[in-house]
Amino acid sequence: MMSMIPDDIIENAYKGKTTKDEALTLLQTQPFELFELADKLRQEAVGDTVTYVVNRNINFTDRCVGKCGFCAFKDSSGYLLSTEDILEKVSEADKTGATEVCIQGGLLPDVDLDFYTNILESVKAEFPHISIHAFSPMEVYHAAQQSEISVDEALLQLKKAGLDTMPGTAAEILSDRVREKICPGKLNTSEWIEVVSKAHMTGINTTATIMYGHIETIEERIDHIMLVRDIQKNTGGITEFVPLPFMPYNNKIGQEIIESGRYATTGIDDLKLHAIARIILNTHVDNIQASWVKLGKKLAQVALHCGANDLGGTLMEEKISSSAGARNGEFMSARELEWFITASGRQPLQRNTVYKPIISSDNAVQMKIEIL
Repeated sequence: MMSMIPDDIIENAYKGKTTKDEALTLLQTQPFELFELADKLRQEAVGDTVTYVVNRNINFTDRCVGKCGFCAFKDSSGYLLSTEDILEKVSEADKTGATEVCIQGGLLPDVDLDFYTNILESVKAEFPHISIHAFSPMEVYHAAQQSEISVDEALLQLKKAGLDTMPGTAAEILSDRVREKICPGKLNTSEWIEVVSKAHMTGINTTATIMYGHIETIEERIDHIMLVRDIQKNTGGITEFVPLPFMPYNNKIGQEIIESGRYATTGIDDLKLHAIARIILNTHVDNIQASWVKLGKKLAQVALHCGANDLGGTLMEEKISSSAGARNGEFMSARELEWFITASGRQPLQRNTVYKPIISSDNAVQMKIEIL
């Protein structure tokens, strides 16, 4: 069957020059034509390998001074992990073969940058081989403000203390119209871009995320992905792009949406967002992650045929999505991840945080046999 997508739009997609108007046109095409184009671009960019990381989430507190209307995790009288608690969780992760810990938490009113550097230094002192993927741009911005120093200086101190990479969370939708409604008081679009860009210039790679499916428009989704592309053109520091569908349960924004007669995003919308992200970011950001926690395991598997090439991590302990209504579990073993990938007709590969392959002893032996 002949494609209904114009040749010039396909050509621009392959060149990494998709425009906003072209992206909007693509979203109006038959979904499976969109998915096919994204899948072809994925194959050209990264081949048939699907990656994952063995990691653990550590949310050190659910207390937060923020006013995000989409958050179901915040609890003003909640918990705060001690350094010893954090180290115990890292130790448990290390024993399972984890190569990364992802450390994030709510914004505490009475801590400064020293609180964050102490966590980093403590983990690195006992587990120097574990990659620390920690602290959202909002946490870095908050720590800098609390310590009355610049974001540049805060990033330098965090890197010196042992910060390896940062999650590109707190992005939500990079539209101040939206941010004023869903997360008032949070850093604005230009401030998020500044923190992420400066992290890259400090030698700290980040991911980039989008939380979609609440009050944003389709145009604002496209603008968000275009901004991520612009950052990558300027810095080259983004390792992956992660679409995160909004979880509408147990939070204020979600309740308002449900009362209006709308619920979570549809599966087709989720797949289209992954596909258009692959197309817009083609030649700029190679890795598009399908979050099995947000999408569910089976839809994440389908997303591998719609532009995605990474399934994220094993996690071990996921609290934020589950508190907002995600029912897909808080842990998936590397063995199950590899089974899902293989069943999708793809080749599984364990990676580290910055997408360098981790070769197991079994794989190394197999590779040696193949070479001989």
